[in-house]
Amino acid sequence: MGACSSQTNNAISQLSKTDAPQMASVKSIAEKDLWRYITNRSTLKAPSQKQLYWHIDWFKKHPDYLTRITKRANPYLHLVVQEVEKAGLPLEIALLPIVESAYYPFSYSHGTASGLWQFIPSTGRLYGLRDNWWYDARRDVLASTKAAVKYLKNLNKLFKGDWLLAIAAYNSGPGRVQRAIRDNKKQGKPTDFWHLKLPSETKGYVPRLLAVTELIKHPEKYAQTITPVENKAILRSIRLKTQFDLALIAEWSAVELEDLYTLNPGLKRWATPNKGSYTLLLPNKNMDLFKKAMLGNPDMARLKWIRHLVKQGDSLSMIAQQYATTTSQIISVNQLEDHLIKAGDYLIVPIAKKGAKAYSSSESEREKSRLNANKAGRKVIHLVKAGDSLWSISRQYQVSINQLIKWNHIKRSEPLKLGKKLVLWQANVASNKDLSSVTSLGIDIDRKVVYRVKSGDNLSVIALKFGVSVKQIKHWNQLSNKPLQPGQRLTIMVNVINSKMK
Repeated sequence: MGACSSQTNNAISQLSKTDAPQMASVKSIAEKDLWRYITNRSTLKAPSQKQLYWHIDWFKKHPDYLTRITKRANPYLHLVVQEVEKAGLPLEIALLPIVESAYYPFSYSHGTASGLWQFIPSTGRLYGLRDNWWYDARRDVLASTKAAVKYLKNLNKLFKGDWLLAIAAYNSGPGRVQRAIRDNKKQGKPTDFWHLKLPSETKGYVPRLLAVTELIKHPEKYAQTITPVENKAILRSIRLKTQFDLALIAEWSAVELEDLYTLNPGLKRWATPNKGSYTLLLPNKNMDLFKKAMLGNPDMARLKWIRHLVKQGDSLSMIAQQYATTTSQIISVNQLEDHLIKAGDYLIVPIAKKGAKAYSSSESEREKSRLNANKAGRKVIHLVKAGDSLWSISRQYQVSINQLIKWNHIKRSEPLKLGKKLVLWQANVASNKDLSSVTSLGIDIDRKVVYRVKSGDNLSVIALKFGVSVKQIKHWNQLSNKPLQPGQRLTIMVNVINSKMK
């Protein structure tokens, strides 16, 4: 009981002023629809509609797309608008998650970008978005929005108030945009967004945002149906200072567990993070119920605990895996000085209030859903074995590394764990036969690429760029262990069928 009581703070001390209603003093407004409020105050423009034609035409050919997205944005939009408006950014920035993630906070790209604002891990860390076993702040709606607003504000300052350049830099990185500006200056060309030589994705990124603004502003003109969002705060926040089982939060707030994950998509497991405070979002009326329950149960444990008898052969990692927690938490709770445990000892271990399936949107259950999902093509479950890499698996099944990453929400830079199950989708049988006939004829499906080493490159960076191994690059180029030199030419063999190269 001692460990339990040490984890339970007084309920009153856990209550804090809610963030969401006080995030900004929003101007009094006439518009009842939040989409209308945003677009009526839009300020970013293209030189002409010609720059937006292709994007508008795409939406006209897919009229249900914006309907689905504007419906999905409903829980988050007011919160995002408040943060954008409070920081003095153009209100169209609140539409950027439509372009980035289709307003889906669980979105994950092959570049390991995550959340509404698609932060990559390195930029996320730079802006305080921590990612650990319990929690990924890049998916947290409030935390990621605050970070995105700060990042965009910094980019705008870097590009001397030019918002289109700042938005372009959000997509491709400020260094790339700065280089394009320098190149244009040398050639005596204009340095605004529309004249810069940028990657094709970035060239389309800014016009797509402007096109979305136009479509939402004039939906009837383009045969679009925009799902209205009431222009009022529907969420409130509370800072929890101790770890909570999500099932208990659901019980006290009368919010379904599935909806709890939807409103708080940064949560990866069955409980809130075990270190530091956590800001929880709940609908207004449910927040009142939750606060009342907290005040009425000041001494009730927020987590369920079990006494585990250490058996011969047990390790902290095995125990942590058994109870879906972390070794660091077991060490902290039991005040262990190291990882050594001995048979006969008792450990206090937190356990979920309900079975795993109840937490249907936890990371482990979402992984199971991916493994059981149905998509076009033939599903294959690959069990990672010694020597496997993303490159070798992609070659084995004739899929791309990017597809493997996106299908399985894994990080390109992290080694694969032995025994991990990966789901992948192969083309239909006819396509596989066609491919096998090509390879059986001895036709070379690898393309030789000559890569010029840039400043800051090393073999690991280059291997990651092309989805090959360092060992292969060394073999192809007969390299010793000498450092690479800028300008040095390397031969890389890229698989044509798996590659996006043209």
